[in-house]
Amino acid sequence: MNTPPTRDPRRWIDDERVQLALLFVFALLLLGLGIGLRDPWPSDEPRFALVAREMLQSGQWLFPHRGIELYSDKPPVFMWLEACAYFLTGGWRGWFLLPSLLAGLGTLALVYDYVRRQWSHRAGLVAAVAVLVSFDFTFQMRAAQIDGVETFWITLAVYGLLRHLLLGPAWRWYAIGILAAGMGVITKGVGVIALLVFLPFWFARWRGWSGVLPPQHRDARWWLALLFMVPILGWALPMLWSALHVHAGDAAYARYAHDILLGQTVSRYAEPAHHIHPWWFYLPVIVFEWLPLSLAIPWALPGWKRALKNHDARTLLPLAWVVLVVVFFSLSGGKRDVYILPALPITAIALAPLLPDIIRRVSFRWALWALTLLLALVLLVAGLGMHAGHLQRYIALAASALEDSPAPLIAMVIGIGAAGVVIALLARPRRAAWGWCAFALATWGIWGLVAYPLLNGYSSSRAVMARTANLVPAGDPIGLVAWKEQNLLMLDTLGRKTANFGFKLAWHAQLRQALAWQAADPAHRWLFAYGKVLAPCVRVADAIHVGHANRREWYLFDHHAVVLDCVPPKSDDAGQFGAHEPDADD
Repeated sequence: MNTPPTRDPRRWIDDERVQLALLFVFALLLLGLGIGLRDPWPSDEPRFALVAREMLQSGQWLFPHRGIELYSDKPPVFMWLEACAYFLTGGWRGWFLLPSLLAGLGTLALVYDYVRRQWSHRAGLVAAVAVLVSFDFTFQMRAAQIDGVETFWITLAVYGLLRHLLLGPAWRWYAIGILAAGMGVITKGVGVIALLVFLPFWFARWRGWSGVLPPQHRDARWWLALLFMVPILGWALPMLWSALHVHAGDAAYARYAHDILLGQTVSRYAEPAHHIHPWWFYLPVIVFEWLPLSLAIPWALPGWKRALKNHDARTLLPLAWVVLVVVFFSLSGGKRDVYILPALPITAIALAPLLPDIIRRVSFRWALWALTLLLALVLLVAGLGMHAGHLQRYIALAASALEDSPAPLIAMVIGIGAAGVVIALLARPRRAAWGWCAFALATWGIWGLVAYPLLNGYSSSRAVMARTANLVPAGDPIGLVAWKEQNLLMLDTLGRKTANFGFKLAWHAQLRQALAWQAADPAHRWLFAYGKVLAPCVRVADAIHVGHANRREWYLFDHHAVVLDCVPPKSDDAGQFGAHEPDADD
């Protein structure tokens, strides 16, 4: 009698669909743990959330507002997405993080799918995981900033173009890639960099490299590249028409159109005013912030050299595109690490055929294991040092954020470090890749589940604004002076009536207008202000100190604290009465 073969209970893990499902469960945990446990945190999150809420309340979708001022630093797409998330969730506390979460998951899906089609399922999984657990990618996709969504648009654009140029012809994906590049332009302005992939493509086709789409004489479908302008014109033309006709009498709208179309694009690249760094700025960004993906690059160099020597366009196009992007942003004096974030997923695509072999190499495993153990030990020693009373600067930061004992935050740091050490010792170099993934999940999971609720009152300014709202009688409006976006956002969330007098307006001018506003109805109008703007026109002793948040002391006062007939003086000291401090993304 023949005995039926025994089914291996572990065989289910070999199913490609199961492996893919596990990848996205892991991604959802890594990027999503903590959603709903905090409000928007500075620097950028409260700004975009405030603009999105004001879009919903005012119905003004073409011209974003920050308080009473037009906000022209960024195109409106990300704020549209946040407004849609707010509308669909009914204001659930995690609404502002959903666009970045979906962008992160979408980016991983694109990396996996392209690599699977070009190389193999295993290479696709490894490449997607390498992107997911790289520090900068995880950090940005867990935050409600534009860069995560911009990375998705650019990855989709490069994906669509590579599907056509290397795996094609695929004219539908060519069109989608072109459209995605246009969406990247109206999201942050730099979506055009996706089109740089045509440069190595033209070179490879000219030189007769293998794997590239062969010449197709006078195929009219190449003109689908004009679709690049569809998203741009779909937003810009209605905006310009409205600025020149509907708001023709208001010069602020004309200034908005000029700034968003030229000042925040061409002028910002050619003549940056902030974040000035040397040409080599992005080299340490890639080395350190792209870990552990960047750790594989030294082992990949021989493989890349062989592929390029063999005229393999499958390696040339993504690799050359990454180099061109880094060069493009390096040529501008203004640099931020997030500018080159879209190059990270494409770097994983260029590494993809080599990664499965790299992670099997003993030398790479030891390097990755040592990195995991080193980072864990640094956190553990830092936490223990803070617990012992050393590292006073960090203890003070933790104490100011919690308004009490810093012990919970110190315990969290010790816990993350200890978890990392245990994971590294259990994984050993043989399972270094699994160890890094487990350490990443432990780190970001603890951060989301523990640090979010601990730090939220301070970072989001919710605690200060809740205290302010409780002190002011219901129905009385609160005016804001020298405010931050989270102050207005939290008051709006708490359902309080507010007034503001501009955001970029100099503080002394804000205070002057605010005092006049309060004097029109002194019995019912209150002012909330940064402590440095009070003297000499507001008696600090008669004002109410409502708390410390975002490295500032905040006060609330009614008309009794105001010095009669005092005019707020203009000062050259920007920290006291000068112009508004620059935004983090300025």
